[in-house]
Amino acid sequence: MGSENEHTVMLPLMAHGHLIPFLALAKQIHRSTGFKINIANTPLNIQYLQNTISSANPNSPEKFNINPVELPFCSSDHVLPPNTENTENLSLDLIIKFFTSSQSPKTPLYNLLMNIKEKAGKPPICIITDTFFGRAVDIAKSAGSTNVTFATGGAYGTLAYTSIWLNLPQKKTNSDEFTLLGFPERCHFHITQLHKYLRMAGGSDDWSKFMQPNITQSFESYGVLCNTAEDIEPGALQWLRNYIKLPVWAIGPLLPQSHLKKSSSSAPSCSSIYNQH
Repeated sequence: MGSENEHTVMLPLMAHGHLIPFLALAKQIHRSTGFKINIANTPLNIQYLQNTISSANPNSPEKFNINPVELPFCSSDHVLPPNTENTENLSLDLIIKFFTSSQSPKTPLYNLLMNIKEKAGKPPICIITDTFFGRAVDIAKSAGSTNVTFATGGAYGTLAYTSIWLNLPQKKTNSDEFTLLGFPERCHFHITQLHKYLRMAGGSDDWSKFMQPNITQSFESYGVLCNTAEDIEPGALQWLRNYIKLPVWAIGPLLPQSHLKKSSSSAPSCSSIYNQH
């Protein structure tokens, strides 16, 4: 099914820990399918991605087929310090303000999808977005495309983090230990394992108001790509599939090529995943 006329759009969270695996996934998809990849983000993050791509092998096909696309964003419009476009060096109170402001490029993202549709004669085959951009599910549908969620962490971490945010179990017990929906009853978590902003979350705070609707919507997508391997997390992958009731594809680990030369990972190819769509 691969074709140079097919487009995929990606929207990572504005943090280096998310931009890097998204770029690695873009390279993997292009090598496997030949699709053109458009990575959408704010101007300074796009500059970072362009520099990273340019520093690669000058003859690499990714240089010509992975296209970083700027979405307009002005941090001062959101009462943030000038040139704030990723989470680096931000305090917790500014990080959540920044995350909330990241919901603003809704119209530019839709316009990007429609521009691709006009030029290519069809919408992007899919839009791959971060777990924290659940709103993209409806944007993709409105543009005639399909949304797929990319969990940049492993299956165990993704299940734990999302289940804690959606259920806030630490608020439903007087004990320091609690069980977690999606995990077997034998699995116990301790309050000290949670960051303070998660320990303090109660459902009406800014973090909860950002996390809960975005995570919920992201699990209404077509499926989830998970940055892990079946051989590494077979149990956690099955728990995650059972919990979100969506297809979950283990497409990792997304690591530098030098780390993967001796890998025998059983991750499915990106082309086999696209052929299911």
